[in-house]
Amino acid sequence: MAEDNTGPVEMGAEMDYPEHEKTYAMFLALTKYGTLGCVVLLIGMAVGFFTAAGFITATIVTILLLALGVYFLK
Repeated sequence: MAEDNTGPVEMGAEMDYPEHEKTYAMFLALTKYGTLGCVVLLIGMAVGFFTAAGFITATIVTILLLALGVYFLK
């Protein structure tokens, strides 16, 4: 059931600020690394499909770019 708040509606319930900040930090990390993964995947596919580099070289480029991205985003 709903809680009985005796104060005004604007006051609301107490917020758990540490939990809110932890959730927001996880959201930012997921957004940051998810974007990195999508960009690296697209670059790796472009190297593999549109150049004469081949599958192995495209895989190596993708892994190197992902490693560099993770290193610089920390």
